[in-house]
Amino acid sequence: MLHVYGNPKSNPRSGCPVSVSLERFGDRWSLLIIRDLMVRGLRTFKEFQESGEGIATNILADRLRNLVAAGIITAERQESDGRRVNYRLTEKGIDLAPVLLELLIWGARHEETGAPCAVIDNMEKNRETVIAETRRRWRERDSTPLLPSFDTRTEDFRSPSRMHARNNERRKA
Repeated sequence: MLHVYGNPKSNPRSGCPVSVSLERFGDRWSLLIIRDLMVRGLRTFKEFQESGEGIATNILADRLRNLVAAGIITAERQESDGRRVNYRLTEKGIDLAPVLLELLIWGARHEETGAPCAVIDNMEKNRETVIAETRRRWRERDSTPLLPSFDTRTEDFRSPSRMHARNNERRKA
Protein backbone atom coordinates (compact mmCIF):
# COMPACT_ATOMS: atom_id res chain seq x y z
CA MET A 1 0.00 0.00 0.00
CA LEU A 2 1.22 3.50 -0.81
CA HIS A 3 1.60 6.15 1.86
CA VAL A 4 -0.68 9.09 1.16
CA TYR A 5 -0.55 12.33 3.06
CA GLY A 6 -3.75 13.94 4.22
CA ASN A 7 -5.69 14.87 7.30
CA PRO A 8 -8.90 12.85 7.45
CA LYS A 9 -9.16 13.36 11.21
CA SER A 10 -9.86 17.10 11.15
CA ASN A 11 -12.17 18.34 13.85
CA PRO A 12 -15.77 17.69 12.82
CA ARG A 13 -18.18 20.62 12.75
CA SER A 14 -20.58 18.71 14.95
CA GLY A 15 -21.09 15.26 16.43
CA CYS A 16 -23.93 14.50 14.02
CA PRO A 17 -23.19 11.25 12.12
CA VAL A 18 -24.57 12.73 8.86
CA SER A 19 -22.32 15.78 9.18
CA VAL A 20 -19.25 13.67 9.99
CA SER A 21 -19.99 11.33 7.06
CA LEU A 22 -20.42 14.21 4.64
CA GLU A 23 -17.09 15.66 5.74
CA ARG A 24 -15.42 12.40 4.67
CA PHE A 25 -17.09 11.69 1.33
CA GLY A 26 -19.95 14.12 0.78
CA ASP A 27 -18.76 16.12 -2.19
CA ARG A 28 -19.82 15.25 -5.72
CA TRP A 29 -16.43 14.06 -6.95
CA SER A 30 -15.71 11.76 -4.00
CA LEU A 31 -19.08 10.04 -4.37
CA LEU A 32 -18.55 9.60 -8.12
CA ILE A 33 -15.11 8.05 -7.52
CA ILE A 34 -16.67 5.67 -4.98
CA ARG A 35 -19.45 4.86 -7.48
CA ASP A 36 -16.91 4.19 -10.23
CA LEU A 37 -14.92 1.85 -8.00
CA MET A 38 -18.01 0.11 -6.70
CA VAL A 39 -20.18 -0.43 -9.76
CA ARG A 40 -18.28 0.58 -12.89
CA GLY A 41 -15.07 -1.39 -12.31
CA LEU A 42 -12.73 1.58 -12.70
CA ARG A 43 -9.39 1.30 -10.90
CA THR A 44 -6.81 3.79 -12.20
CA PHE A 45 -6.36 7.56 -12.26
CA LYS A 46 -6.63 7.50 -16.05
CA GLU A 47 -9.89 5.50 -15.97
CA PHE A 48 -11.44 7.96 -13.50
CA GLN A 49 -10.27 10.88 -15.61
CA GLU A 50 -11.78 9.35 -18.76
CA SER A 51 -15.05 8.29 -17.08
CA GLY A 52 -17.04 11.04 -18.77
CA GLU A 53 -17.73 13.15 -15.69
CA GLY A 54 -15.24 15.86 -16.62
CA ILE A 55 -13.22 15.95 -13.40
CA ALA A 56 -10.07 18.08 -13.52
CA THR A 57 -6.83 16.23 -12.82
CA ASN A 58 -5.96 18.36 -9.77
CA ILE A 59 -9.39 17.74 -8.21
CA LEU A 60 -9.21 14.01 -8.99
CA ALA A 61 -5.76 13.75 -7.38
CA ASP A 62 -7.01 15.65 -4.31
CA ARG A 63 -10.14 13.52 -3.89
CA LEU A 64 -8.22 10.26 -4.31
CA ARG A 65 -5.69 11.44 -1.72
CA ASN A 66 -8.50 12.42 0.71
CA LEU A 67 -10.36 9.12 0.25
CA VAL A 68 -7.17 7.15 0.90
CA ALA A 69 -6.38 9.27 3.97
CA ALA A 70 -9.95 8.70 5.25
CA GLY A 71 -9.53 4.93 4.87
CA ILE A 72 -12.33 4.64 2.29
CA ILE A 73 -10.03 3.47 -0.53
CA THR A 74 -6.52 2.09 -0.80
CA ALA A 75 -3.84 2.79 -3.37
CA GLU A 76 -1.91 -0.29 -4.49
CA ARG A 77 1.00 -0.46 -6.91
CA GLN A 78 0.18 -2.53 -9.96
CA GLU A 79 2.16 -5.78 -9.92
CA SER A 80 2.98 -5.73 -13.64
CA ASP A 81 4.07 -2.06 -13.62
CA GLY A 82 5.16 -0.59 -10.28
CA ARG A 83 4.71 2.94 -11.64
CA ARG A 84 0.96 2.48 -11.99
CA VAL A 85 -1.47 2.66 -9.09
CA ASN A 86 -4.76 0.82 -8.74
CA TYR A 87 -7.36 2.10 -6.32
CA ARG A 88 -9.66 -0.19 -4.40
CA LEU A 89 -12.40 0.27 -1.86
CA THR A 90 -11.63 -0.75 1.70
CA GLU A 91 -14.18 -2.51 3.88
CA LYS A 92 -15.15 0.95 5.14
CA GLY A 93 -15.67 1.98 1.51
CA ILE A 94 -17.69 -1.05 0.45
CA ASP A 95 -19.98 -0.43 3.43
CA LEU A 96 -21.23 2.57 1.42
CA ALA A 97 -22.94 0.20 -1.06
CA PRO A 98 -26.43 0.62 0.45
CA VAL A 99 -26.00 4.41 0.51
CA LEU A 100 -24.96 4.54 -3.16
CA LEU A 101 -27.75 2.19 -4.17
CA GLU A 102 -30.34 4.40 -2.48
CA LEU A 103 -28.87 7.53 -4.10
CA LEU A 104 -29.04 5.84 -7.48
CA ILE A 105 -32.66 4.78 -6.99
CA TRP A 106 -33.66 8.18 -5.58
CA GLY A 107 -31.99 10.08 -8.44
CA ALA A 108 -33.58 7.89 -11.10
CA ARG A 109 -36.99 8.17 -9.44
CA HIS A 110 -37.04 11.94 -8.98
CA GLU A 111 -34.76 13.41 -11.63
CA GLU A 112 -34.23 13.08 -15.36
CA THR A 113 -31.32 10.67 -15.80
CA GLY A 114 -29.83 8.31 -18.34
CA ALA A 115 -30.68 5.30 -16.17
CA PRO A 116 -32.83 2.73 -18.00
CA CYS A 117 -36.13 2.26 -16.16
CA ALA A 118 -35.92 -1.54 -16.23
CA VAL A 119 -32.46 -1.55 -14.64
CA ILE A 120 -33.51 0.79 -11.83
CA ASP A 121 -36.79 -1.04 -11.24
CA ASN A 122 -34.90 -4.32 -10.93
CA MET A 123 -32.39 -2.82 -8.51
CA GLU A 124 -35.16 -1.28 -6.44
CA LYS A 125 -37.02 -4.59 -6.15
CA ASN A 126 -33.84 -6.56 -5.39
CA ARG A 127 -31.84 -4.26 -3.11
CA GLU A 128 -30.35 -7.03 -0.96
CA THR A 129 -29.28 -9.06 -4.00
CA VAL A 130 -27.65 -6.02 -5.61
CA ILE A 131 -25.74 -5.19 -2.43
CA ALA A 132 -24.67 -8.84 -2.00
CA GLU A 133 -23.43 -8.94 -5.60
CA THR A 134 -21.55 -5.65 -5.10
CA ARG A 135 -19.85 -7.08 -2.02
CA ARG A 136 -19.04 -10.37 -3.82
CA ARG A 137 -17.38 -8.53 -6.67
CA TRP A 138 -15.39 -6.45 -4.18
CA ARG A 139 -14.25 -9.53 -2.22
CA GLU A 140 -13.23 -11.37 -5.38
CA ARG A 141 -11.66 -8.27 -6.97
CA ASP A 142 -14.04 -8.68 -9.90
CA SER A 143 -13.97 -5.41 -11.84
CA THR A 144 -16.78 -6.36 -14.21
CA PRO A 145 -19.15 -3.37 -14.26
CA LEU A 146 -22.31 -3.91 -12.23
CA LEU A 147 -24.14 -1.14 -14.08
CA PRO A 148 -24.13 0.08 -17.65
CA SER A 149 -22.88 3.57 -18.40
CA PHE A 150 -25.81 5.97 -18.14
CA ASP A 151 -26.01 8.13 -21.21
CA THR A 152 -28.72 10.81 -21.28
CA ARG A 153 -28.66 10.72 -25.07
CA THR A 154 -30.32 7.30 -25.13
CA GLU A 155 -34.05 6.99 -25.66
CA ASP A 156 -34.65 5.14 -22.39
CA PHE A 157 -34.09 7.99 -19.95
CA ARG A 158 -36.54 9.17 -17.35
CA SER A 159 -38.44 12.05 -18.81
CA PRO A 160 -40.59 14.03 -16.36
CA SER A 161 -43.75 12.53 -17.86
CA ARG A 162 -42.44 8.96 -17.44
CA MET A 163 -41.41 9.72 -13.85
CA HIS A 164 -44.85 11.17 -13.13
CA ALA A 165 -46.61 8.13 -14.62
CA ARG A 166 -44.40 5.75 -12.66
CA ASN A 167 -44.97 7.62 -9.39
CA ASN A 168 -48.74 7.54 -9.99
CA GLU A 169 -48.59 3.78 -10.51
CA ARG A 170 -46.75 3.37 -7.23
CA ARG A 171 -49.29 5.42 -5.31
CA LYS A 172 -52.11 3.23 -6.61
CA ALA A 173 -50.33 0.01 -5.55
